Amino acid sequence: MRQNEIANYKSTLNTKLSDLIWQLTKREGIAIEKTPDALDAVHMATQRELATRNLEHESSVLREVRAALNRIEDGEFGHCLNCDEEISAKRLRALPWTALCLACKEQEDRSASPHSAHADRSSCLAA
Repeated sequence: MRQNEIANYKSTLNTKLSDLIWQLTKREGIAIEKTPDALDAVHMATQRELATRNLEHESSVLREVRAALNRIEDGEFGHCLNCDEEISAKRLRALPWTALCLACKEQEDRSASPHSAHADRSSCLAA
């Protein structure tokens, strides 16, 4: 990968890092408010749950962005952490913080999916 490409990814990652840090400082949606109306209470709980999930997702992406910036500094950026193959430029343009090539990410997703875990359990029962 050329130095100007790496510099562009670094700039993109630093911008994303700044955006995530700013977004993570906004936590108004997590506050617990009491209301006498049961419907309002359910609505607020749902909104709070959504805000919490968004916060968890943004925190996860923040960790991935920081790890990608570390890989740039270490000279390892753009290579899959599992198979050490080069990650495609298309994938890096879409997710510059990705640590895995598409094939390894798909394999990881298949391994982690609840459906595949169910299939594994049913094959164990059949044996």
